[in-house]
Formats: sequence, C-alpha cells, structure tokens
Amino acid sequence: MKLRKLTYIFAALATLGLTTACSDFLDTPTDTRVELVNTEQLRMLMNSAYPTGNYAWPLELMSDNMEDNNAPDEDNLRYNLAAYNRGDDEMFRWEQCLSETSSDTPSGIWESFYESNAAANAVLEKLEQWEEENGSLDATQKAIRAEALVLRAYNHFILAQVFCQPYRGSQSENYLGIPYITKPETKVKPHYERGTLAQTYQKIEQDLTEGLAGLNNGIYEVPKYHFNSSAANAFAARFYLFTRQYEKALYHANQAFGGAEVDPSTYMSQIWSNLSNLYYISDMGLFQNGVDKASNFMLYATYSTIFRHLATGSRYGVIRDALYSTIYSSSPAWENFKWKNTNGKGGSFTMHPAFNGSCTRNGKSDYGNVLCANVQEQFEYTDKVAGIGYCHVTRREFFGEETLLVRAEAKLFLGDKQGALKDLDTWEKARRQSPSAVGYESEFKDFTIENIESYYGGDPGYGICKTINIDQICPESDATASLTDIMPMLQCIQHIRRIETLHTGMRWFDIKRFGLEFDRKIGKDGQDHLGIEDPRKAVQIPAEVVAAGMQANPALGRGSNEVIPSSAYVRVK
Repeated sequence: MKLRKLTYIFAALATLGLTTACSDFLDTPTDTRVELVNTEQLRMLMNSAYPTGNYAWPLELMSDNMEDNNAPDEDNLRYNLAAYNRGDDEMFRWEQCLSETSSDTPSGIWESFYESNAAANAVLEKLEQWEEENGSLDATQKAIRAEALVLRAYNHFILAQVFCQPYRGSQSENYLGIPYITKPETKVKPHYERGTLAQTYQKIEQDLTEGLAGLNNGIYEVPKYHFNSSAANAFAARFYLFTRQYEKALYHANQAFGGAEVDPSTYMSQIWSNLSNLYYISDMGLFQNGVDKASNFMLYATYSTIFRHLATGSRYGVIRDALYSTIYSSSPAWENFKWKNTNGKGGSFTMHPAFNGSCTRNGKSDYGNVLCANVQEQFEYTDKVAGIGYCHVTRREFFGEETLLVRAEAKLFLGDKQGALKDLDTWEKARRQSPSAVGYESEFKDFTIENIESYYGGDPGYGICKTINIDQICPESDATASLTDIMPMLQCIQHIRRIETLHTGMRWFDIKRFGLEFDRKIGKDGQDHLGIEDPRKAVQIPAEVVAAGMQANPALGRGSNEVIPSSAYVRVK
C-alpha cells in the first residue's frame, strides 16, 4: 500500500511539472565518479593517481632505527617525554594502532594505497572498454595502460610488505595475502577475500611484467613523477630481490641504470658535493628531491608529519644503539674518522664525514638525530592567518643508491663478490665529495673483501650485525653462493642499506625478509623481543576494515610464535 501511494505522489508531481533545478538533480547519475571520455583525461588522472599516504613513520617506529628516550640508558639516565601522539606508543610497542588514523598510520597507508589503486583501475577499465569498441589502442593509450598496471602492482606490493608476513616461497600458500583489487568498486560495502600471500605475489608479478613491456617515457611532462622505465625497473629489481629471484633482480637493476655497462656513479646523489651551498634544513630536502637529479628515479608527494615526529624532541628518536648503528656508525672505509660533540656531551664516535653538516639534533643530545637530506617537510597553507594547512613530504621511492644496493645483494647471492664489492665502493666514494672530507682523502680506506670480512665477520657492536635468517624465512631461491661464505659481505650490504634508507620505513622490510630479531626497551622497566617469525611483523589491518568483515591477521602472544594458553591465567577474586 505504501509503495502504491508513493507511485501516485510521483505521478502527481509529474503532472504538475518539476522545476528545472529539481529535474537537473533527478537527472544526475547516482555514480558520481568522473566520466572519462578521452585519452588526455586518462593521462591527467594518472598524474594524481599516486598514493598520498606515507608508510615511513609507523615502520620506522617498529624498526630498530628507533629507541625510547624514556628507557634507562647505559648510565641509568632517562627522560620523561611524551610521545608525539598515542599512535606512536602503539606502533613502537608493535601493537595494533587504534588511536590514530592519519596518513602516517596503518589506516592511512591502507586507505591511500587502495585509493591509488582505484584510480589505476578506473583507467584500466576505460581502456579495456575502448579496446573492445575499437579493436585496439593507440600508442599513448598503451603506455597509459602500462603505467596503470605497474602502479597497481606497486600499490599491492607495499600493502603486502606492511600488512602481510614476508614472502616465503612455496610456503606463502599458508599465509594471508591482501585483497588484490582489479576492478573499480560499484557496490556499497563490497566484500573482498584476502587470498593467500602466494596469490598476491603472483598477481603483482603478472601486472608488473605486463606493464614493464609497454612503458613509454615520452607521454610524461615530468617522467620522475611517474613509473618511468628506470623507476619501473628499480621496482622490479626490488620485487625480485624480496622474492629471492636474484638473476631477475640483477637484470632489472642493470636496466634501471640503463644497462650493465653503464657507470652507476652518475646516479649517486649529488647532495654531498653541494652541502656547502645548502644553508638550511629545508634546502637539503628540496635539493635531494629535485626532479633534475639523476639519482632520483621516481618521486611522489605525500601528506606526512614525519619530520615533526622526528625533530620535535618527543619520546622516540634515532638515539643510542639506533644512532650508533646508522649515522654514528663505523665501517672499514671510514673507521679513521672519529668525532665528538662540541657541546661536550657524550663521548667520541665514528661517522662518515658526509653526515657532518647534513644532520640535525633536537634539544638535548639524546632527544634524537635526523638525517636532513632524507626527509623534509613542505607546508601548504590553507589559511595563513590561522596558520593551518597540510604537511607534505616527498618520497624518493626509487633512487640510484637503493637500486645499487639491490644490485650488490643480487650479485653477492649469485657468487659475484667482486661485483658486489664494486657497487659498495661506488656508494661510499660518492660520499667522499662532502666538504667535510676534502683534504682528508688519505684517511679513507677502500672497501676490500678482506677488510669487510674482518669487520663484519666479528661483532662491531650496537646491533650493526644481527643474525640473518633469510634461509629460514624463504628457503627457495636461485642463489648459487653459500650463505655462510657470503655472510660478512651480506652484513655489510644490509648495514649500508640501513644507513641509506634511514627515515624511509624500508628498514622494516629488511627486518622481515632477513628474519632479524632484536630486543626493545620500553619505559622505565619494560622490554620486549621481536622474534624471527614474529606474527607482529605483519601489521594488523585497520580496525575499521576488520569491523567491515575482512579477515584480520592472527593475533598471537607478545614476543612469541605460540598462542598464550588459557592455563597461563588464574582468575583472581
């Protein structure tokens, strides 16, 4: 009866006539997505399709690059500092992040990368429709399709690195993946299955391989804001390194540089030779992130407050062992360079001269150190009078130094120690151009297999060398070298990677794939241990996603691989 009454009402309205405004409203499609009608619209959509969330800060907090200022140091000294926010406390403790949902949190990462994926899928759907209608695509359309495929692969790759366990070869069939979305959403609250980790990686590789074959740098106004050929090959090199397919990792790393015969030294950052011209912290970040720099393969802008977390003197920072295993760390090449603070605080330490003049410290010496060239905020005012706006940080997602270290590791596992050594030497000598190193060239030592094996075959201290359990994590690979034989050089490469990727979040990826474990001090008396196959290495998917019906990651005991049995608790009345 009610339905019939509504029908009569609408019929009456039709008889009386509707106003133009009402008619326009009723004629508006319920699907409010932009209707893509030409190739230029697709190309422009890809300009803004890249993720705006930044995975760096939460993953840095979880890694051994961060320590707690409120925990007692070796002299039993501690601070009483507040965390930047409650979410920092949760991530540092490897807990589910329930207090914050900004772009610097697991929720922000999940939302941002799936939003980016939705844009890529919208482009791919339209291109598929045009291909069916016209029988083929033109050259520009094919190139746009290739970029969208690589972007879709990249989005799912990062989501898998954050929210899943590390790749385990054939054992990946036994672990949860993440939903691999290949079509635009057209339903309210659609349900997605996570599938297996093996299925996720298979789909990533399929999209990546297909996309790589069709890329064309000529369609971009600024290629380094897109998956150009160098960036896509750098991504492929990283993907195959993480899946232990070293032959393919080596091939794509070479392609990122333009070929195996190309000298990679021209793709190292030029910031070290320009430090004397950079007077402010912001100058360093802007210089490092320039699209004109050969070292940068791909950049994209994110919303992020990571610089404020790092530089405001809050509870967590790059201090103590985290500092002495990264910025203040020693290595055979620069072990002769000893330093001390001019303010008289702390003892002496070893540091590569390149970092003298490129770091900042907040407040007291233990509050935390920041490598300025690696992270820098640009503020966008929405209201200058009120002083409000958005914090932006540009991610150097693919760049020469990281790809060079991917190549060095691939060479090492394929038995080419000399090749790996040459790449390490290229990385280190690029930093000798720092103004702090001028005149002291004789103080450096070139990397050699002998001094690397001597230094990293022992225990340099500060957690620089942690036991690498990569064969336990992923026993299947095309490696030809024995892990025992290459271990010191592998330790050297992972140490250099840790320095190079500081503040980027990528150390967490290495912790997972290498099966690293470490202890953590929390507050006055607390401590915890992250195990080799610790379930907390897979960040819990956002609570709102779980509430919507998606399967959560297993929640197991703190610091253990076993569920805490009910017999472990006795009720107290």
